[in-house]
Amino acid sequence: MMKVISTPEAPAAIGPYSQAVEIQGFLYLSGQIPLNPETGTLEGTDIETQTKQVMKNIAAVLKAAGTDFTHVVKTTCFLKNMSDFTVFNTIYADYFVSRPARSCVAVATLPKDALVEVEVVAVLQEKW
Repeated sequence: MMKVISTPEAPAAIGPYSQAVEIQGFLYLSGQIPLNPETGTLEGTDIETQTKQVMKNIAAVLKAAGTDFTHVVKTTCFLKNMSDFTVFNTIYADYFVSRPARSCVAVATLPKDALVEVEVVAVLQEKW
């Protein structure tokens, strides 16, 4: 049975989806953009500030599900501009120290005209 995970510590979904769902020992997080959960607006205008906000949002959803970055097994990263890759990658490495599998692609546009979006799949701690 699928369990919906939601927390006010991360931005509310801006469409017909959940922040995350848990099923069969895995947690699937919807893509997080750099929305400030308190204001609902984009945090920052540069890749560094936006990436840090995305990581805060991911951390909040992982925590709500009872897990953390060390249990992430796969990420998919979307960048508006691949020239931001080096800065993004440096910040990313501070959070994903367990080095999960990853895809990183450039896209034409993201919701709210964000510079970055990251989605993750994690193994739940109690199943680890």
